[in-house]
Amino acid sequence: MARIERFEDIEAWKKARELTREVYRVSRVGDFSKDFGLKDQIRRASASIMLNIAEGFEREGNNELRQFLATARGSAGEVRAALYVALDAGFLDQNEFNALASLTNDASHLIGGFMRYLSQSSQRGRKYRNDE
Repeated sequence: MARIERFEDIEAWKKARELTREVYRVSRVGDFSKDFGLKDQIRRASASIMLNIAEGFEREGNNELRQFLATARGSAGEVRAALYVALDAGFLDQNEFNALASLTNDASHLIGGFMRYLSQSSQRGRKYRNDE
């Protein structure tokens, strides 16, 4: 794995940022924008993914990073569940739901892959910032 110097270099963070941008876009229009509870919840959950990745990275330890990544992955599950609520309420059409669910799944899978990499690295006694 290439050396990661900044959290902005993490693919999972990039995907989470894209997801958050899209969640904000779809939740600012129509009836979705008027459901303040759901709008706030899904926005906070999507932002939580990228925020937890960033915070964990800045802590500079594999164990803490894995813990924050687990929280980020949990937030991805929360976003997926909220997307179903938005679909069922008619705030999203099926195409919007599919696109957002795909972004959410991609972020979750990238986080999971990064977590596995960190676990394997720590078993070998390496830290992610020292890998070349």
